[in-house]
Amino acid sequence: MKITFFAFFWVSVGFVFCSAEPPAPSFEKLRLSEKFYAEGAYYADFNKDGNLDIVAGPFWYAGSDFSKKHEIIPPKSFDPHDYSNNFLTYTGDFNADGWPDVLYLPFPGTEAFWYENPGSQGGSWKKHSALKDVGNESPVWADIDGDGRPELICNTTGYLGYAAYDPAKPDEPWVFHAVTPKGNYQRFTHGIGVGDINGDGRLDILEAEGWWEHPAQAEPGVPWIKHPSKFAEAAAQMYAYDVDGDGLNDVLTVWHCHLYGLVWHKQIRDAQGEITWKQNVILPSSPDLKSSDLRISQLHAVELVDLNGDGLKDILTGKRFWAHGAHGDAEPDAPAVVYWFELRRDQDKGVRFVPHRIDDDSGVGTQVTGVDLNGDGIPDVVVSNKKGTFLHLSRR
Repeated sequence: MKITFFAFFWVSVGFVFCSAEPPAPSFEKLRLSEKFYAEGAYYADFNKDGNLDIVAGPFWYAGSDFSKKHEIIPPKSFDPHDYSNNFLTYTGDFNADGWPDVLYLPFPGTEAFWYENPGSQGGSWKKHSALKDVGNESPVWADIDGDGRPELICNTTGYLGYAAYDPAKPDEPWVFHAVTPKGNYQRFTHGIGVGDINGDGRLDILEAEGWWEHPAQAEPGVPWIKHPSKFAEAAAQMYAYDVDGDGLNDVLTVWHCHLYGLVWHKQIRDAQGEITWKQNVILPSSPDLKSSDLRISQLHAVELVDLNGDGLKDILTGKRFWAHGAHGDAEPDAPAVVYWFELRRDQDKGVRFVPHRIDDDSGVGTQVTGVDLNGDGIPDVVVSNKKGTFLHLSRR
């Protein structure tokens, strides 16, 4: 597949502003592992030395140079033709002892565990059960109930909702709070996200088929209100963000994470406050395979993060290499690229997402993480997948 990045996609909107265009960062690629351990990676300061570290699969890699790795669980690598038992990874202080712990999200539909940081005394990381059944291929980590701690937004046993931990009871399983009636949610459901859609200050839950409105007084067992909308066929992570600067949060996501397409949906309100959506295409869902225009298949991980320091959040994504093995999905052997799409608002041209290539031989997994690890004010990019574990360090 020929990849170029001169193709720009934009749509005009009513309210935009001009701003200086800061230079795009360059990236230095570090390969932390050549083995397939996981399809997600995250970060925390595990040894409390003031430097952020990386966790990917069985190891955490010590910042600031990430050359030294430390074992959390017994290492087990996987065949890239198959799947791992670690689709995403998050961190948090689950027992309130002041040391960040690690949450491993498993192969969809199986049990998730968190591992307790041994802290200053060292030793092994104690294993704890978190949730017996974690469904959805893109669970999200966010504080949806406003208690100051993140929750795991996912689906389980046919329900969509969130699982919360109690740091005062670290040995007890997490409590799942359903926000929907029982439905067709299953282990391989695609697409989930959070964001304030209606501007009431509460985080709503996004899915491919619409959004669930967070009530002012959520009651156990009472479903939230669903607002149907076709945001995607098979989404990855989903985000609510004011793309065009009109004061209303729009929705960004992948159209089909095993095929093609990257879209954002403009929020439109009528005089009565009713919300509708207009789809805008960043990358087409049915590209011309003979064209040299940019196309990326299997966009199975998406992050929304300001990658050039201009105050606007950009889209960070890429190709999940061999998502269903060497012969599955669209163009499985195409280069495993990582791209960021720079959001620009222009008075004359409207909104544009300008693509910038970071790498063509690493890709994403089911998670891609953007975080400033080297302290230069620009996020770095961390991925773990069937090609290994990689860090793309930003350079101004």
